[in-house]
Amino acid sequence: MEGFRHEAFLYAGEEEFLAGTVPFVADAVEAGEAVMVVVDGPKLDLLRSALNGQAGDVVLADMREVGANPARIIPAWRDFVSAHPGRKLRGIGEPIGPGRKHAELRECHRHEALLNLAFADAEDFWLMCPYDTEALDPAVVAEAEHSHPHLSGGVGRRVSPAWAGPEGVTMPFAEPLPDPVTTPSDLHFDALALPVLRRFVTGMGRAAGLVESRVSDLLLAVNEVATNSVRHGGGRGLLRVWREPDRLVCEVHDLGVIEDPLAGRYLPEAGASSGHGLWIANQVCDLVQLRSFAHGSVVRVHMYL
Repeated sequence: MEGFRHEAFLYAGEEEFLAGTVPFVADAVEAGEAVMVVVDGPKLDLLRSALNGQAGDVVLADMREVGANPARIIPAWRDFVSAHPGRKLRGIGEPIGPGRKHAELRECHRHEALLNLAFADAEDFWLMCPYDTEALDPAVVAEAEHSHPHLSGGVGRRVSPAWAGPEGVTMPFAEPLPDPVTTPSDLHFDALALPVLRRFVTGMGRAAGLVESRVSDLLLAVNEVATNSVRHGGGRGLLRVWREPDRLVCEVHDLGVIEDPLAGRYLPEAGASSGHGLWIANQVCDLVQLRSFAHGSVVRVHMYL
């Protein structure tokens, strides 16, 4: 195999999960390939036990830590690929489980589509993404068939007839975000009003009950995104802030158009004039949603309470 093989593994329950993943990992270890597995903690324990000592050279990571914010998953895979130049690679990544909140789920779907772009030039990387058909809504499984060129499980390995093709990578970039669930507090800003914006965000964070470290993280993220609006988004923007039952949400609108679907998913090179703000927001916030349209862009950051 050469290039990037992105495969959705459709399974039902723990027994089928192990039946598909254990041979996948064991064969790679025997062939001397580099392997990383990113699934939730209980499944890591299942794999360790089933591999019976063969997991020694396999990188194991908990998806609840690596990918709580789905935008952090591609950087983790990039690090894995960069750490093993010239080697054949295999990975297992399960970003979607039944505990995902709705907004996280949408970003997981976007992440799965973007993997096809992020590793399009990989020399030899086979990534399997498990989907539990017993635990997940059928619509979620159907979405996996759109975002993965290949499928496995059930009747064996096959090409996905529902694969959306390369154009499907950018489609979620322009998917509208849902309206706020409560009436937001709005603040128009420009370069001179950034100090006002910072005081506004700090006050809203404290009023929502965030601890000071989380207020600082939120302030850092929103200030970075708003500064991007001033520098690259027409010199001004609109900040909207609202409470949901389990989170505080801040959303920045501006007139800029973001052309890179992977923006915020890689650390910009030293000296780059843009890109740092979205990267920082993804590192400190629980969830970041980015959409870009012909008339401007929206960045929505979530901090769980």
